[in-house]
Amino acid sequence: WLGWQMPVRTIEAHSKARIQTIDAEKLSASMASGEIAIIPGFQGISDEGRITTLGRGGSDTSAVAIAAAVKADRCDIYTDVDGVYTTDPRIVTRARKLKKVTFEEMLELASVGAKVLQTRSVGLAMKEGVRIQVLSSFTDESTNFTADDLPGTMIVSEDEMEIEDMERKLITGIAHDKNEAKITLTRVPDKPGAVADIFEPLAEAAINVDMIIQNVGREKGETDVTFTVPSVDLDRAMQVLEGAQEKIGFNRLIPDTNVAKISVVGVGMKSHAGVASTMFKALADRGVNIQAITTSEIKVSVLIEEDYTELALRVLHTAYGLDAEDAA
Repeated sequence: WLGWQMPVRTIEAHSKARIQTIDAEKLSASMASGEIAIIPGFQGISDEGRITTLGRGGSDTSAVAIAAAVKADRCDIYTDVDGVYTTDPRIVTRARKLKKVTFEEMLELASVGAKVLQTRSVGLAMKEGVRIQVLSSFTDESTNFTADDLPGTMIVSEDEMEIEDMERKLITGIAHDKNEAKITLTRVPDKPGAVADIFEPLAEAAINVDMIIQNVGREKGETDVTFTVPSVDLDRAMQVLEGAQEKIGFNRLIPDTNVAKISVVGVGMKSHAGVASTMFKALADRGVNIQAITTSEIKVSVLIEEDYTELALRVLHTAYGLDAEDAA
């Protein structure tokens, strides 16, 4: 089944189309008759009849969307890892594989650096109520396991999580992202509208801004403003800001690519206090300086020097009691 044969209707946008509707009536009838449907992901058809591609994360998104359309019990996604871990097992050997993760937690982990699933597919799964199971494509061919038997990770709603698990577990996982760049604008006029003058041209250039800090005001009504952007957008962001220097009124523009974002994520934060203080103390005890902080209801992220990334992951993994008894 090609995208246009089902059809998978999309809103047309070159290389980043979004799924509008899926007519699964013929597909369901085909499967009911005993046929096995092979459906390529990443593609659909626009209202004008043109073939479209879904862009980054499009294959997983296609799978979730079709699972929702046929009202499947779950969507199994086979990838190059055998599940979701408490952190990157290539860096922290004592990382543990998780049996279940909530949609909300997986969304946060994916958005802050975890590479298991793309945020688009998780967001769609949460919206449509489609359970996702993450499994490894690389299993021993001599075994005769089915997906039900393989020890992967299930992405489920918060209602499906066992209450005792949610209460016991403070932090679900720790993610890192080295694809961040920091920009500092010095001596920005400390007045209403000054920050808007910085971020409006960046928004118009479609540059996403993540962490933002407005430092303590200087004398003469001036302040410094620091924020992060994706590394790939650094040069473009610098050009946009330099072009708006006269309107913004800053003195210097200081870029820094030697940074990394470390994030701790867990629904347990909703009912536990002290998550941030544990993070700050653990990093301070090992001499890791925090350059910026952002939080949400179930996430705390800090910006640190990139050279300390691996150390920070190991220290925090231990501090939150996530270490496995045996190396994973």
